[in-house]
Amino acid sequence: METPVSEPKIEIETQPESLATPPVEPVAAKSPKGYVVLAIGLPGSGKTTWYKRRGVTPLSSDLLRTLLFDDISEQRYQGLVFSTLRSLLRARLIAKMPWNYVDATNLSPHERRQWIKMAKSFGYEVHAVFFDVPLAVCLERNAKRERQVSDEVMHRMAERLKPPTFKEGFQKITVVRVKGQPGSLPVATTGEAAGAVEQS
Repeated sequence: METPVSEPKIEIETQPESLATPPVEPVAAKSPKGYVVLAIGLPGSGKTTWYKRRGVTPLSSDLLRTLLFDDISEQRYQGLVFSTLRSLLRARLIAKMPWNYVDATNLSPHERRQWIKMAKSFGYEVHAVFFDVPLAVCLERNAKRERQVSDEVMHRMAERLKPPTFKEGFQKITVVRVKGQPGSLPVATTGEAAGAVEQS
């Protein structure tokens, strides 16, 4: 018997201007039918902080770089990092873990396609958390980090960043914006999308 698929929906969430806010209690998991949640956004957009505030430990490309190479900034072996990350997600899906989170930039539909295909092949629903944070804010946050991405690379990444769409296979899209800041990109909503606003 097939499980009915819920209608696609989009949620808007704003994050505080300062990322140094008290942690928010983790959201209680829904019935464990299975979800894969992809973070989508530039470095410095607040992806890792968003997960931490919810008490979630995601599969993280940065964590893998540290584990594999003792260097979070190692960029020479991207293929190895992401094939290992996909293997870890596959292992979680085989183990029928109900909630699975991926913390990487996932800038384009091409970069997201393999995650979506894998999740759906295991019967999991795929959600996107899109960090629609202006480049200027990301550059400012990046400048304060211990591990910085060059401004040139940040600008190139911003050019590649495409908002997620339901056509890609997402069942739910949550948009996270900085409180008091306009979104930098239009969010493409296709199909019967229900809107909701979350404040954080």
